Amino acid sequence: MVRIVRSMNELNPTEPARCSFFERSNPRSHEIRQLAHARPPESAVPRCESEPSLAGPTSRATPPFDKIIGHSRVLCELLEQVSMVGPTDTTVLILGESGTGKELVAEAIHDISSRRNRPLVRVNCGSIPSELFESEFFGHAKGAFTGALRDRTGRFQHANGGTLFLDEVGEIPPAHQSKLLRVLQVGQFERVGEETTRQVDVRIIAATNRDLQQEVRSGRFRQDLYYRLCVFPLLVPPLRERREDIPDLANHFVSLFRNRLNRLDLRLTNTDIEVLGRHDWAGNIRELQNAIERAMILAKESRLRFDLGSPSLIAQNQDPVVIEGMTKRSSTAEILTSESLRQLERDSILAALQQTRGKISGPAGAAELLGLNANTLTYRIRALGIGRLRSQSRPSESLGRSATRSCLNANRLPGVP
Repeated sequence: MVRIVRSMNELNPTEPARCSFFERSNPRSHEIRQLAHARPPESAVPRCESEPSLAGPTSRATPPFDKIIGHSRVLCELLEQVSMVGPTDTTVLILGESGTGKELVAEAIHDISSRRNRPLVRVNCGSIPSELFESEFFGHAKGAFTGALRDRTGRFQHANGGTLFLDEVGEIPPAHQSKLLRVLQVGQFERVGEETTRQVDVRIIAATNRDLQQEVRSGRFRQDLYYRLCVFPLLVPPLRERREDIPDLANHFVSLFRNRLNRLDLRLTNTDIEVLGRHDWAGNIRELQNAIERAMILAKESRLRFDLGSPSLIAQNQDPVVIEGMTKRSSTAEILTSESLRQLERDSILAALQQTRGKISGPAGAAELLGLNANTLTYRIRALGIGRLRSQSRPSESLGRSATRSCLNANRLPGVP
């Protein structure tokens, strides 16, 4: 998740403070800022930049809105909704494309809530293996299963009294959704291997880049769980809908990488800003960050060059016939049916498996190419019927060469030997 600051004053402290659109248009902005800064400093612990996605409880000293850059109208409308729902205990579902900053919004909600001095526990639902789901969420007792050498406290227990952030909630397999639903409804659960019912008081914030309504219609997501989560939905706008914020975001990333890359001579020009502002940014803030870092690494002398038309990592070195077919399908259909999306996902996974010769995890594996967790990719391979994994294989192991060849041949992709 991209971590950003609130305004360019942090980058240029000599400039006079600027009042954001949010502060000018929202009569509650002063109250919200006061609430943000009123937290006891002695209890706050700064958070690392490179924190794992599956992390334990943390508290932070940074005011909630100070990490979100922007003054665009759509962003300010979002922050106004955050300021309204934050102080409540209402369940929030954060929707938005990948790379838009959904985790930052979740942190802001927690930081202006009455639970701000209690744990904020983050769980990346897509990274949890199916067989470990109950143990991760609910914990287990010593001896509950082979390898359970000691008691384990689950994520719900860790978050007791605070907030549990369920990132990528749409990735939870249907078989486990009912188990999650029960604890959301009554706040009760049992650890694996014991009969004692435990009670927790947890606020739920969930996030996903999936269309959960479509997932419900297709039977991949429980309708009752959807309505339990979607009490107060928030839509985080994509970067292409808040282009006014690109200059501040871009300047922040340049300032960040100047120090990391020891390129203190590099600056953005007005032409650079115009080039960045015209791009659609399918990967949103994360793509913008990557583009700036890449340009600064490749910069000659003190001039940046943005090659925003570069093909994706997956497309490079791929069979042109396969990529041509995939590109043709995606460029000619503005609206795709569920089955078309499923086939497009299937084709993309097959192409990645072909390039990696069936390797799923590790460096240069299919999961890395696709930007997925290895366990998530394994689950999608099975769900899409791409090929059967050997029963004794673990999710971290690669598909066998023969299994990959058979699943590729079965789909008769053009240009594949």
